[in-house]
Amino acid sequence: MTVTKMSWRPQYRSSKFRNVYGKVANREHCFDGIPITKNVHDNHFCAVNARFLAIVTESSGGGSFLVIPLEQTGRIEPNYPKVCGHQGNVLDIKWNPFIDNIIASCSEDTSVRIWEIPEGGLKRNMTEALLELHGHSRRVGLVEWHPTTNNILFSAGYDYKVLIWNLDVGEPVKMIDCHSDVILCMSFNTDGSLLTTTCKDKKLRVIEPRSGRVLQEDLSMPLIEEEIDGLSGLLFPFYDADTHMLYLAGKGDGNIRYYEISTEKPYLSYLMEFRSPAPQKGLGVMPKHGLDVSACEVFRFYKLVTLKGLIEPISMIVPRRSDSYQEDIYPMTPGTEPALTPDEWLGGINRDPVLMSLKEGYKKSSKMVFKAPIREKKSVVVNGIDLLENVPPRTENELLRMFFRQQDEIRRLKEELAQKDIRIRQLQLELKNLRNSPKNC
Repeated sequence: MTVTKMSWRPQYRSSKFRNVYGKVANREHCFDGIPITKNVHDNHFCAVNARFLAIVTESSGGGSFLVIPLEQTGRIEPNYPKVCGHQGNVLDIKWNPFIDNIIASCSEDTSVRIWEIPEGGLKRNMTEALLELHGHSRRVGLVEWHPTTNNILFSAGYDYKVLIWNLDVGEPVKMIDCHSDVILCMSFNTDGSLLTTTCKDKKLRVIEPRSGRVLQEDLSMPLIEEEIDGLSGLLFPFYDADTHMLYLAGKGDGNIRYYEISTEKPYLSYLMEFRSPAPQKGLGVMPKHGLDVSACEVFRFYKLVTLKGLIEPISMIVPRRSDSYQEDIYPMTPGTEPALTPDEWLGGINRDPVLMSLKEGYKKSSKMVFKAPIREKKSVVVNGIDLLENVPPRTENELLRMFFRQQDEIRRLKEELAQKDIRIRQLQLELKNLRNSPKNC
């Protein structure tokens, strides 16, 4: 009879990402002195790409955000120029994935705006947007660019609607109207053929965006449940499809936990936790083509620390001794070229992202240029509904303009009535003279 010796050592799943660690940038490589917004909206208030960092700030008389070139680290002066065209607080900002100096913003003033940032960043305050988009009747909380199609933008408002904008024409082309409460998050699958939303009504929806049809509402039982801690704060998930790693960051918490996801049991494997005593208000994420591949960096956060007015870059590093390019941790990844035009996607075509290699590092800028459409329409009709009909004024200035326009219209109508009254009296007099003429005697 053979006896098998039992081993009580813990069994670890073999993974190249098991020892990934978080590395905070030195203070001179952080961004300091930034008046980060105190707004309590559940969002990140931060967007980053390979050239610029954008942060929503505190401001008076409307909403604004900073745009800082990445190389311009250190202390930011109080009078640093801002993007400040909104009349209400800015609630979300997102960089165009294919044109690196184009950014979208949305606001409590019910508008979505598209901005073009000059080479080298702002030299003065920017108040005029390339496009000013109106279609929501209440404040707009979220914007998301389509992942494979150029110039298609999604916005979600507190009117419970998602609008799909074709920026080639500067108008909404579709409206998704299936939510019964505020939309909290929007996310796409790889080719952008499906949209997933979470909503305050506690339902998760999988939607075919071009038809607005809900394919699934509320999913089946989860494959696995993981208890994080006993706190009730909001968790932000960040999924990296290249490494299959899931990062979980708590709002108001300073820690970031990370896991590896697999298609086999146990499906979710805990890797490690980045710890920090400074709580985060939000986190921006660098696109893959902006990472430092020579340092084996697989993910980079930009952490907003409100109390210090500080933005800290946090690099997630795979410890490797070799100086050569690590192909196993850098597969081909979605790049900066769109796979579709707006007309193609709206016409029903789906196409996977155009992939790029990170082997040579990212050095080139996008060749694409955003061309703002010329618009004269004053109505926004989607699905047979005029979205701007009976929309209340969004600002005091707009209210005053509306009042003066109405006063001018009333004055014009009064003048028309007076002219018509004079004409009526003239006709009555002519008729009287005609009756009293000798021919009628």
